[in-house]
Amino acid sequence: MNTKVLFTIATGLVLSTTNISAQATDCATTASIAYEHAKVKNYASAEEPLWKVRKECPTYSVATYQFGQKLLVDKYKKATGAAKVALANDIITLWKERFQYFPGKTKLGDMHSDIGQLMYDNKIGNLESQFAEFDKAYTEDKGNFKRPKKLYTYFSLFVDLHGEGKKELQGVFDLYDDITEKIENEESRLAKKIATLTEKEEAGTVLTSKEKRKLKNSGINLTAFSKVKAGINQKLGELADCKNLIPLYNGQFDAKKADVAWLKSAAGRMSSKECTDDPLFFKLVESLHKAEPSSKSAYYLGILALKDKKTTTALKYFNQSAELETKASDKAKVYFKIGEIMKKQGSKGKARSYYRKALAQKPSMGVCYLRIASMIASSANSCGEDVFSKRAVYWLAENYARRAGKVDPSLRSTASKFAANYKAKAPSKTDIFNNPGKKSVSIGCWIGETVRVPKL
Repeated sequence: MNTKVLFTIATGLVLSTTNISAQATDCATTASIAYEHAKVKNYASAEEPLWKVRKECPTYSVATYQFGQKLLVDKYKKATGAAKVALANDIITLWKERFQYFPGKTKLGDMHSDIGQLMYDNKIGNLESQFAEFDKAYTEDKGNFKRPKKLYTYFSLFVDLHGEGKKELQGVFDLYDDITEKIENEESRLAKKIATLTEKEEAGTVLTSKEKRKLKNSGINLTAFSKVKAGINQKLGELADCKNLIPLYNGQFDAKKADVAWLKSAAGRMSSKECTDDPLFFKLVESLHKAEPSSKSAYYLGILALKDKKTTTALKYFNQSAELETKASDKAKVYFKIGEIMKKQGSKGKARSYYRKALAQKPSMGVCYLRIASMIASSANSCGEDVFSKRAVYWLAENYARRAGKVDPSLRSTASKFAANYKAKAPSKTDIFNNPGKKSVSIGCWIGETVRVPKL
């Protein structure tokens, strides 16, 4: 190879390297300009350089797609009609490009559920294609599929497809059970935060700004999940009524009577919908207990014993169920059932103990706080030493009622009414003024708690 040829090759390599270096520098410069504008939400100035980076340097940084999504979402929120649909498609395209170039930095649950929601909201595609996106999100990355609205849309689409004869009714029930469990887990996580911070506040500790923010955000998110759960129950509607359940399960019984998972699901749904008077319920429970004596079968035997007014036998089965149960929300249900029996029998201390056990398993079970509040309020005359301390019992009842509304937004209105009623019966400002020096009141008998005297 002569010197001239070698020189030509060397020159080409230098020029090539120089061009690559220049392109990289240009990408960095353009991206820097785009990102700085996008950071302060100056999307009008960010758009041209941002799309230039996206087109010419698609692998430069995932920030291109993050800021690009914010820019498009900002436009999307302000748009209407055909322009809104076009922007929805632009966002979908952007998501797909991000996944193409940065799969390791793209959460499938976020991507597919976001695409599905945009398609649903803007009537892009059909029910099946919309559902397919949500189904990918849920089956491939369930942990990152947790936005309340999207969970509702996913279930709603499944029910609609069932209405068109494209999904089985049993599939509707299976998805309902799975999504409800996911929502209840989120509710319990948030309610636990709220309960902990509320108790801290009631004890007189001033919350930090971070704790106040956490308390507020947990309340907002809990409300969202509560609304979605109510919406899912409404969407399920008559599909889960006894008139549909009984013929469905009767038809499946012979083929599935040895299937423990199916027996648990069928008996559980019939129990929750109060279809327990039908002979099928007894057949389900009998088969379940024979196939696999468990917490579930013991619980249902307790239900049947209660129907026969055999309370002692029922309590024996419920306690067995609680001991065997491993799922927190179901264990809470059993403890609540025992608490209800104890309350009915007038054993308030024992009832409270079981309501607390239920709350320990499922912190969002606000009804337990309402039950405790009711028992405390009904004991005002018997658990106070004098007029002031007797009326002070209502402060404690008020506190419990307010907790109910905080951990379970669906009870907020009811809890607020009870709390207001208890507050009206508690010592007035004049009573507090006439009892100077009283910072707290110790309440005796079965209650055994101390309540703070509100500051004037």
